[in-house]
Amino acid sequence: MIIAMDGPAASGKSTTAKMVAEELNLLYIDTGAMYRAVALLVFEQCVEYDNLLALETLLDNMNIEIKAQNGANQIFLNGKNVTDKIRKPSITKLSSEIATIKMVREKMVKLQRILSQNHDVILDGRDIGTVVFPNADFKFFLTASLDVRAARRCKEMQEKGLNADLEVIKQDLAWRDTNDSQRAESPLCKASDAIEIDTTHLTIEGQVKKIIKKIESRKR
Repeated sequence: MIIAMDGPAASGKSTTAKMVAEELNLLYIDTGAMYRAVALLVFEQCVEYDNLLALETLLDNMNIEIKAQNGANQIFLNGKNVTDKIRKPSITKLSSEIATIKMVREKMVKLQRILSQNHDVILDGRDIGTVVFPNADFKFFLTASLDVRAARRCKEMQEKGLNADLEVIKQDLAWRDTNDSQRAESPLCKASDAIEIDTTHLTIEGQVKKIIKKIESRKR
């Protein structure tokens, strides 16, 4: 079984997908973390991401693994655990820029399909239901108002001990929305057969309950 969950940044996709995975005993694949891992590698190796030859070499020699440890996914890049490093705001923004590059997206889509083989999976991202798995068994598109998404991201960063300015976060999310939806390669958009869920006034538990109810009712 393949469940695709798409939507803009901070709409609750990742947390919801993790909890649905736990409830239904699925493998959760955090595609956003994969792009962040690429961004981290580009940053650490000082590769100009418009230098396609250098970028191709980097991608060909890159190894990304997702391992479940202590009830949470850990992201390994070339054998090193980079789970915390890839969540830095600067890496997150760089990953959104890198995700517009066709070569990067093709590499990530290929890897996401490999990771999903022989498993019941749930994946969240921007183009899971439209590009990665257009024939997914279930497709969801999560949305929420910009103000609510900014507040959620601000709280998340504060809980991790990071500096968080609500207005700066709001501006960054607005920029990412535009960048993700207007890029030429696999733009953020709702699949025609996806179930849209507005999470503005829903708790995470409410989101999870609603999605599981949709899945179980259709499986009967």
